[in-house]
Amino acid sequence: MAFFKNNKSGERQSISSRLHPHSMRYGADNHSIETDDSSSVGETIELDLDSQLISRKKKSKWDSFTDCICVDWREALSRCCDGLWKKCRKQVEYHPRTINVGKLPVYHQEMQSAVYPPNVIRNQKYSIISFVPKVLFEQFKYFLNLYFLIMSCSQFVPEVRIGQLYTYWAPLGFVIAVTMLRELLDDIRRYRRDREVNSQSYKKLTSRGETFVPSSDIHVGDIIIVEKNQRVPADMVFLRTSEKSGSCFIRTDQLDGETDWKLKLAVATTQRLPADLALFDISAQIYAEKPQKDIHNFIGTFTMMDDSEERLSLNLDNSIWANSIIASGTALGVVIYTGSETRSVMNTSQPPTKAGLVDLEINFLTKILFLGVLALSLVMMAIKGFGGPWYRYLMRFILIFSYIIPISLRVNLDMGKAAYSLMMMSDKEIEGTVVRSTTIPEELGRIEYLLSDKTGTLTQNEMIFKKLHLGSVSYTAETMDEVVAHLRTPYLSDSIPQQMSHQRIRRTAVTKVHEAVKAIALCHNVTPVFEVEGDFDTMTYQASSPDEVALVKWTESVGLTLIHRDLTSMTLRTPVTGATVKYGILQTFPFTSETKRMGIIVKDSNGVITFYMKGADVVMSSIVQYNDWLDEETDNMAREGLRTLVVAKKQLTEDQYRDFEARYSQAKLSTEDRSTKIRAVVESLERDLELLCLTGVEDKLQENVRPTLELLRNAGIKIWMLTGDKLETAICIGKSSKLVSKTQEVFVFKQVYTRVDVHAELNAFRRKNDSALVIRGDTLEVCLSFYEDEFVELACHSPTVIVCRCSPTQKADIVHLIKKHTKKKICAIGDGGNDVSMIQAADTGVGIVGKEGKQASLAADFSINQFSYIGKLVIVHGRNSYKRSAALSQFVMHRGLIITTMQAVFCSIFYLASVELFPGFLMIGYGTVFTMFPVFSLVLDKDVTSTVALTYPELYKELTKGRSLSLKTFFIWVLISLYQGGIIMYGALLLFDQDFIHIVSITFTAVLLTELLMVALTIRTWHWLMIIAEIISLASYIVTLVIFKDFFDPKFLQTWNFIWKTVVITGISCIPLYIIKFLQRKFSPATHAKLVGL
Repeated sequence: MAFFKNNKSGERQSISSRLHPHSMRYGADNHSIETDDSSSVGETIELDLDSQLISRKKKSKWDSFTDCICVDWREALSRCCDGLWKKCRKQVEYHPRTINVGKLPVYHQEMQSAVYPPNVIRNQKYSIISFVPKVLFEQFKYFLNLYFLIMSCSQFVPEVRIGQLYTYWAPLGFVIAVTMLRELLDDIRRYRRDREVNSQSYKKLTSRGETFVPSSDIHVGDIIIVEKNQRVPADMVFLRTSEKSGSCFIRTDQLDGETDWKLKLAVATTQRLPADLALFDISAQIYAEKPQKDIHNFIGTFTMMDDSEERLSLNLDNSIWANSIIASGTALGVVIYTGSETRSVMNTSQPPTKAGLVDLEINFLTKILFLGVLALSLVMMAIKGFGGPWYRYLMRFILIFSYIIPISLRVNLDMGKAAYSLMMMSDKEIEGTVVRSTTIPEELGRIEYLLSDKTGTLTQNEMIFKKLHLGSVSYTAETMDEVVAHLRTPYLSDSIPQQMSHQRIRRTAVTKVHEAVKAIALCHNVTPVFEVEGDFDTMTYQASSPDEVALVKWTESVGLTLIHRDLTSMTLRTPVTGATVKYGILQTFPFTSETKRMGIIVKDSNGVITFYMKGADVVMSSIVQYNDWLDEETDNMAREGLRTLVVAKKQLTEDQYRDFEARYSQAKLSTEDRSTKIRAVVESLERDLELLCLTGVEDKLQENVRPTLELLRNAGIKIWMLTGDKLETAICIGKSSKLVSKTQEVFVFKQVYTRVDVHAELNAFRRKNDSALVIRGDTLEVCLSFYEDEFVELACHSPTVIVCRCSPTQKADIVHLIKKHTKKKICAIGDGGNDVSMIQAADTGVGIVGKEGKQASLAADFSINQFSYIGKLVIVHGRNSYKRSAALSQFVMHRGLIITTMQAVFCSIFYLASVELFPGFLMIGYGTVFTMFPVFSLVLDKDVTSTVALTYPELYKELTKGRSLSLKTFFIWVLISLYQGGIIMYGALLLFDQDFIHIVSITFTAVLLTELLMVALTIRTWHWLMIIAEIISLASYIVTLVIFKDFFDPKFLQTWNFIWKTVVITGISCIPLYIIKFLQRKFSPATHAKLVGL
């Protein structure tokens, strides 16, 4: 084998030489191979970029020597740079660890500090050193701020300086100072929160007893005691608890967003110890896998280092992650991960930064304005002539025209967005709404696609048991009394004679009902929890899924009640006599999204061992014995909108169980591929199970789902439902929610595997007009692999699309797919952790605070309490936010354009001299106190009331076309600015020919009055704050005239000649625009104006 180096990439490549091994040797440059073949004497063989052998003439010894030196130098430099880069990036390699417990020595504190990170939470964005550089970088990476920075810096050059330095640096400094102050206050708040968490005191168990330590002083190997309702400070292995059962409940809503309590199990060996301090009398080691993000898995072992050498498997049930809350009892654990290696910190990531379409459009328009400044400056220079130091004059022209891009634009927009967010959160009709991303509220006014989850979003995630099917008979809410009667029969004292007197079919029905109800009452992960409320104890059920609770509540309603559960047993109270029956829990196999089933092995008082299992029909149909009714009845229940579970059982002999237990224990002790080995052992049991029953649970629709979906559809928003449920259930919910109308045909995309199949189905769907598309997740992947463009085109023309059996990753992929092919704005809404990827991928993400927890809500841009709130959020607040941002941004640009127009006219009149028209303090006042309040009051404006917007959702369609902020509207404002700026300057020349020395007073007063009148012209719905803003602005200018007597002539300003001529100039600049607006409203009114009768 010979190794060759690619000349460009430097990557090593290898080929098997067909030359004789002894006839080949390396050349002096280490890049070639010399051969002794007579046909190639004096030549060497080299590998080119295409891995082909080519010939070249042999180099001289000096050339080879210099090449060798150069190559070695380059390689050394490359290695040095790579080393520095890795060192700067501080790439961390995680490794598994072994922690000593008891008599064995623990790492010394200094050694631990070098090996493991400190247990410190740090959410600050900046440090003392990085604060200023980071903030400045974040600000000046935008074109607008960078432009003003360059303009301001140019004022340090005397040859191009225009006026005073504060003219440029004061506005820029103000904007940057406000931003830095905001970031500083936010970071101080983060620091205080971090300090509060890091200084929280915890009990640490030592050989001398208990001592209190702050969270930041906790190290790997410490034994920490966490009280009830206390936050867990670090990732721990659960050793002991005050609960007699050896287990405790924790809340993980701050970790994974799920609100249900989770059961954690203490290590059996340490739980059996007589006291906590007995931990220091044993010698044990805990092996923990390397730190990783996965919060749903953990691999570890607990080994006694004494003569017994007892070895136990540790899994997720034996671990408690940081930021969990102890919900019951007291937990004692040994710390295995701290600080940045904890699961909670490793899963903490900044959500992707979303830039609004309005921001991108404004950024584009500012670039056009900048090009306009360059063009205007070049025109001035062309007229003036490029003689002498022309580049100085060109720079001065650029500087005096730079007000065309107002620096206050970004500040006004950000303040406006904050105001919109506050309005949304203070709306009583959508109470509880939280705006988590204040940068994109106006994006709600541009939505064209809404991608929604089903369970917990369109439905309440509140399960009610509706149907029990035993194969030969079905029981619904109307016939549940028969179930109660059948269930009571075996527990009656004279049940045997009664059963014997019945026909055989009657006895079979009783047996079937009893076995089915008992299986449902035993096969679950539900734990009854008793809480004291006043003088009474109330029992509630805690489980990982509302489906589980619904099933156990149903067994309670028919007479078989779960009253107790611990690690090794559960107790049921039977009907009739109220006697208790105890079952030993031998093994539990929890539900996972991969297996889609859960199982339990129990042993009754007679020693009978039974393996119960329940799960989704798609996996259970291949596990249970052959039957001829399961598939049909599952489809029937799905059409009724019910969530189905198949329940089955299998009896095991003592020998069978012992063999299984040995293999299962061995698999659990494995530290590599543990889950795969465990799954293989469990699957050996999952064969030929006896089918007991099929259950149907209803998930109710949320309030006002139907009118909300109709409202959004009438607004022109296309709605896609993405769910993990089966096809029939998805179709049923689609119809019941009116997502699919009764008259609308449903096209179900068949299962496809080949290109031919996909092509045939696409042709079939193309022939269906106005049909709702229903497709499975796996089928969707096949379609996209062959005909992505064609499928997306057809799907986007469909009025409704339902994707069932859809994974969380596929949900996010669908968002990216629609973005890629349509370039439209997408809103995604969901309530569970499986919706987070979709929510974050969408342009606008909405999370619902639901029964699945707050994970989706916390990850979303907007958080609401129920689905119906999205109607007003989008149709009303989205509309207002977009309209207001469009008006505000264009008016701020108009404010700069009119000043620049006046400056250009002034320069052209005075022999193209690059001299400022207005002094610096007036320009600063013009952009702030004189016009800021009236212009900003546009955030209170609205074209229609919320009632009209909700009554006529069709008005929303106009927003998606982007006509409120477009090149057309922009150039209309440019023409208005050119007209008004020209009128004011030329009007002042004509009317004040003798008093032109007062040009500043005349023109500035006129332009200020023009701006105030233009705000009034732009406003569509007056608010009392708008009137106050106009009065304050005018009053502040009058006060300025009084104070700055050196710049303004008081006698001249008090003359009637000044007043009437200024009024005339202002009237000529504004009255024609009022007339045009009146005629437009009269003869070509906007759609919304027709509706409100304007």
